[in-house]
Amino acid sequence: MMQSLVFDQFGSPEVLWLRTSPAPEPGEGELLVEVSAAGLNFADIYRRQGRYPLAGTAPWIAGYEGAGRVLNVGSGVEGWQVGDRVGFADVPLAHASHILVPQDHAIRLPDWVSEAEAASILLQGLTADYLLHDILPVEPGMHVAVLAAAGGVGNLLTQMLVARGVHVFAVASSKSKQAACLHNGAEVATDYYGWPEQGRAWHSSGCDIVFDSVGSTLLESMQSLKDSGRVVLFGMSGGEIPAFDPTGLLLKSAGVIGADLWTYLTSQQERQRRADRLFALLKAGDITLPTVTSFPLSRGKEAHNLLENRLFSGKVLLIP
Repeated sequence: MMQSLVFDQFGSPEVLWLRTSPAPEPGEGELLVEVSAAGLNFADIYRRQGRYPLAGTAPWIAGYEGAGRVLNVGSGVEGWQVGDRVGFADVPLAHASHILVPQDHAIRLPDWVSEAEAASILLQGLTADYLLHDILPVEPGMHVAVLAAAGGVGNLLTQMLVARGVHVFAVASSKSKQAACLHNGAEVATDYYGWPEQGRAWHSSGCDIVFDSVGSTLLESMQSLKDSGRVVLFGMSGGEIPAFDPTGLLLKSAGVIGADLWTYLTSQQERQRRADRLFALLKAGDITLPTVTSFPLSRGKEAHNLLENRLFSGKVLLIP
């Protein structure tokens, strides 16, 4: 039997409940994985609230990220066997004790990374990885702003940029979060009030790149660019993205680039290559694991409350 954290209506964390049901059987090309730890992310909050579309019918199970051990393999599976440890960053229905993982989405974990550690870093880590390697050339000596720099992606991206020799200007909402950004190697950390002007005071010609996951800040991000600079827009946690007149970009030879992780996770080989690169940074000490707060799956309401209210900086894990 399996347990899963489910909801059959949209609303507050109070709509969540724990369901017991038969464990699924793996189909062709699938692994049945016993989940050791699953990540809770803002997308899961938005799904529970009804802000994101959901496939299938109620009751729904959220979650896309986690790690565990293979219990059974379906026909046609190659290279995986019972007992293997596996991580995943883009497999639905993860907030459960068991999950079916397509073998193309399965990530093999190194011996020195625990399943809980993998669940705490894979989704945000792979996001920071593609932002660093795939969107624009990011060169040592550049001046780069990171918005939401104390968040899951921002925390890791800041560390990766610093390890590459990039000058980082961090924007975060509170003094404690700004202190965390400075600890990660940012040269300046400030809040959202007037941050483009403070960025200009930091580097008078403006930023080469602004990594913006907030969305509602797009106009400020564009304002902070140097001539020929770029905004990389990869989220909208702050709400609606404002409309803008592209004439200003034309006059500055500047640009706005949209970015999404799923464009780059195109095969099992790509998932593994990028995860291995992420794990190598972790092993080298160039990045550190986030602060983790774990909840049993049965206390999923508390976990959702903690994340939704933005009461801490770190990673929330659900432990079946």
